[in-house]
Amino acid sequence: MKRHTVLVVILLAAWLLTACTGLRQINQLAIVTAVGLDVGEQPGSVKLSVQIVRPADARGQTGAPAGGTGEPIYSVSAEGKTIFEAIRNLGRFTSRRVYWAHNFLIVMHEDYARRGIADMVDFFTRNHELRMNTWVAVTSDKPEELISTVTGLEVVPGEAVDRLFRDNHVVGLAPGTNMMNLEEAFLSLSTEPVIARLQLKDRGISNKKPEEHGSIKQVELAGAAAFKRDKMIGWLSPKETRGLLFFLEKLDRGVEVVSCSNSKEKLTVEFNNADLKVTPLYRNQKPQFQIRLTARADVVESGCDVPLEGIRTHIEEQVEQRLKSKIEDVLNKAQRQYHSDFLKLGDVFRNKYPVEWHRIGKTWDVTFSEAEMTVQVQAAIKNTVLKAAGSGIK
Repeated sequence: MKRHTVLVVILLAAWLLTACTGLRQINQLAIVTAVGLDVGEQPGSVKLSVQIVRPADARGQTGAPAGGTGEPIYSVSAEGKTIFEAIRNLGRFTSRRVYWAHNFLIVMHEDYARRGIADMVDFFTRNHELRMNTWVAVTSDKPEELISTVTGLEVVPGEAVDRLFRDNHVVGLAPGTNMMNLEEAFLSLSTEPVIARLQLKDRGISNKKPEEHGSIKQVELAGAAAFKRDKMIGWLSPKETRGLLFFLEKLDRGVEVVSCSNSKEKLTVEFNNADLKVTPLYRNQKPQFQIRLTARADVVESGCDVPLEGIRTHIEEQVEQRLKSKIEDVLNKAQRQYHSDFLKLGDVFRNKYPVEWHRIGKTWDVTFSEAEMTVQVQAAIKNTVLKAAGSGIK
């Protein structure tokens, strides 16, 4: 009995002694909150930029006691033949070990994305420190500039972009792409990746020079980049992206501005409870898709000088036309211009017709481009009384 007791004590002591062997001190780590990828100066090389947070200075910027007096972030770049080599090259002038577990964002330059993102997907999905819910975006601006742009509300730019993505459903003009759904699309045989677009816009107003409107650059989330396999093939406008989100994220609400009867006055409606249903068909050895969108809408702002009840039908028709136009625009971009099924229609067809998919799946790019699409939209105005958009106040 004593022998068993001694053995338990020894095992418990060994566990307590080794429990903190993997502990890493925060002052020994370079905590990355955003990553930028671009083509390097040497042919085929990669330029990697990282945004590293300085915890003491970041706390100080928000009013709490701080041990430092510098900038809340530190941005640095390095090049290499591969992403991993570029990271290792950071160690030549970065005094701390790069730590990825708190990274919010990976943003790629358009040139890098058009060259191919297979290496990026492979590296960051193998990295055990990186979270699969890390946001991914493409930009036509310099990634190192974008990840270093401090907004007026958040101290850490990476955190600011994280919040843009989290609240993206309110505006509905860009997809919420992260490493998880990017890898899913990248490995799929029936759908292609699509990634959100980030850009810098002169929108901020300086408190010291308010007359210089738009003198401060701010990060904006709008539009998307379309891919075919691992290469970017073009952009989707915010309008086209609104149509895309009906397919990818089941977008159920948004705002549309229409005209009052035949006058120049405008009114604003908020559509909600939108429901998109895609019905695949297989006729004459060819796939077809019937796309139907239904939504209800409320008038939230009116500049009309006529009773709204009298123009209810006119309002409904305009909302239907605008929503249908957005869906048809993104369908045209996918089928006619890019020949890339980033709408996941291949998944819908394969689930209903697995046998037929086995025959046509290998040439889905061509088959999808020739598929017949029928779009129907039905919108009903449920409330012509003024209502605050999204607030529930009637």
